[in-house]
Amino acid sequence: MKPQQILTEIHLYHPPQSLGHLYLEDSPQPGAQLAVAGQQYTVLERRHRYQLQANHYQLHHIAVYVQPAIGAMNTMGRIGDENCKYNAHSALLRCAINPDDPCQDCVSFLPKTDIS
Repeated sequence: MKPQQILTEIHLYHPPQSLGHLYLEDSPQPGAQLAVAGQQYTVLERRHRYQLQANHYQLHHIAVYVQPAIGAMNTMGRIGDENCKYNAHSALLRCAINPDDPCQDCVSFLPKTDIS
């Protein structure tokens, strides 16, 4: 049996805009990579939309909020400079202070201190 394809709205998180609709065989989880029109995106959020049919709610379509995929991850599956005190230790968010800009030449960089 062929898996059911689900209509999925793709929304760019920042700046807010629609990237269109796709039929996907599965529902991408937050943190997953998704290719749209040849570009890689990271899924930030997923919302299900239901419709009442024959006295039952049926999944009608899914809205997925994405951001452009950020470069290569380090060995721990996280992005950003692991040597910075403000690194968010996340695959979705680079930095707690400066999440949208690259780590290279960041004015907020503060080396970690190891306290033993």
